[in-house]
Amino acid sequence: MIEIQVNSLVKSFEVGRNVLDGLTFQIDQGERVGLLGRNGAGKTTLFRILTRELEPDEGQVTLGQGRRLGLISQIPVYPPGYTVEDVLRSAFQRLEGLAKEMEILEGRMAAGEADPALLRRYGSLRERFEVFGGYDTDVAVNKITGGLSISQEQRGQLFDSLSGGEKTRVNLGRLILEDTDILLLDEPTNHLDLHATEWLEEYIRGFRGTVVAISHDRYFLDRVVTRVIEIENGRAEFYSGNYSFYALEKERRYQERLKQYQKEQAKIQQLEKAAEQLRVWAFMGMDKTYRRAVNIERRIERMRTTAKPTKARKMDARFSTAEFHGDEVLGIRNLAKSYGDKHLFDGITLKVEGGERIALIGDNGTGKSTLIKMIMGELYPDDGRIKTGPQTKAAYLPQIIQFDHPDWNLVENMMASKRGLSAQSARNRLASYDFRGEDVFKPVSVLSGGEQSRLRLCMLMDGEINFLILDEPTNHLDIASREWIEEAVESYDGTLLFVSHDRYFINRFATRIWELANETITDYPCGFAQYRQMKAQEAAEKSEPPKPVREKAERPARGNRAQQNAKRQLTICERDIARAEERISALEADMEAAACDYEKLTELTAEREAAQEELDTLYERWEQLSEEAGEA
Repeated sequence: MIEIQVNSLVKSFEVGRNVLDGLTFQIDQGERVGLLGRNGAGKTTLFRILTRELEPDEGQVTLGQGRRLGLISQIPVYPPGYTVEDVLRSAFQRLEGLAKEMEILEGRMAAGEADPALLRRYGSLRERFEVFGGYDTDVAVNKITGGLSISQEQRGQLFDSLSGGEKTRVNLGRLILEDTDILLLDEPTNHLDLHATEWLEEYIRGFRGTVVAISHDRYFLDRVVTRVIEIENGRAEFYSGNYSFYALEKERRYQERLKQYQKEQAKIQQLEKAAEQLRVWAFMGMDKTYRRAVNIERRIERMRTTAKPTKARKMDARFSTAEFHGDEVLGIRNLAKSYGDKHLFDGITLKVEGGERIALIGDNGTGKSTLIKMIMGELYPDDGRIKTGPQTKAAYLPQIIQFDHPDWNLVENMMASKRGLSAQSARNRLASYDFRGEDVFKPVSVLSGGEQSRLRLCMLMDGEINFLILDEPTNHLDIASREWIEEAVESYDGTLLFVSHDRYFINRFATRIWELANETITDYPCGFAQYRQMKAQEAAEKSEPPKPVREKAERPARGNRAQQNAKRQLTICERDIARAEERISALEADMEAAACDYEKLTELTAEREAAQEELDTLYERWEQLSEEAGEA
């Protein structure tokens, strides 16, 4: 059964540029679809058309008959004085109508009416009330609020007093309680912590209706969606699988189209030479060859319809790393911080050594950003102290980006960030972060959140640093921008401390996990995959019969510094091996093309041998680092 049918949809907001340009697709009942595309591709516009908030310029949208659709990006306006509990309970309006009618009928029956039609009506209403969960609303609300980390205290707060992220979370809970047939999720994990995100994934996987999700969370897409629709240049591309399948299949299609284009271009060149020769012969008096030349040229024009496939440009971004001498980058001793009656943490003692990559994770509101701000000197602890090493040069990307001169353009802000930087050098560095052309003369204040993060990172990379601190670096970024930042972080050789709910980012970079919970930090000297295994084991042990509790739990032993450094160097070595293999493949292709050119072939063969020697050296280095990292 078709749930959503979209035919030849066209929508523009400025003359001559269609955001959606003939978009056509269908989604069947029960499908879980990921809607992908770069920021500005038209994904949210499509959602607004599906919910009738916008009208398309052309085309048609059809929903299955009687299907109820819900969208979480819209936060409805509720009456003044509505609490979070009132908002959540508003999902049961249909049940309230049934309950009121049942109450009226119960009153008539209590007064002595015994009409069979009345009894049948009451029985029908009661059956529907039970089917829709009318007797289990309290259980449902408690389950949803527990899964989305909406506390009992917060349920009593006024809805208007919440932050944007908290409102989104409450509205998501209301939408789930409403039990709609089609869920439209627009970046549902943006304001959720790890616990709430994983709960939402499990809910969606058990949801009986249809789900369409816009998301840049690659872990979420891998675990939830079974089909991907990518909006590119206003049209749809289809992929029958999750995100990992999409990424591989998209690259395969690109390579296939590129080979087809190159094959056609080679044929066109061959025909052009033939047409040119025929014209020469026609000029020399061979009149019959002229018509053949014209026919070939017409054939060439028909072949020129295939456009060269393009690929998103990658940022050529690298951090300038300052050399670090010494062992301790950061020391935290008996740290404590409270806000009134709310205790964030107490008695925290930790040490950070050079080259470590630490992920600070925990539920929303536990104090992660507060700890980061204390490390940067923006806040002061109630007790304890924070000390950085004498050679430490830190740089910080906050969650909320602010600029000293928001009305200045990008070039002026870049020049102000480093004395002596010329306008041309500033533009060159901005170009490496995909700020090009007239975009560099926009005021910083008009940039999107993702663009502001990119600009701030560009400024950070300009200075030599050895301690990089990131607070939710991938928030509000599309997948391409996240991959750009990941490549830049991967090439960075210094110490890294970051707060993130992006499991893909954590899994890629963390060699150590700090979990902030229950007013303390538990130190896990391992990567994210091992951390999850340890947490699963802890959960399994808790479900077993309780054992005598020790007075103080032993902290996991700190990882060997040399081993951690080897793991970091191993990642860099693997990237160099991949580049060397690509270089060899390119040289072999050039050798095949130059098979008839002896001098060129000799030159390419020498380059191929040198590249192979370099690759062999890298393989030896890889084996050595694997043993040092304990991964052999």
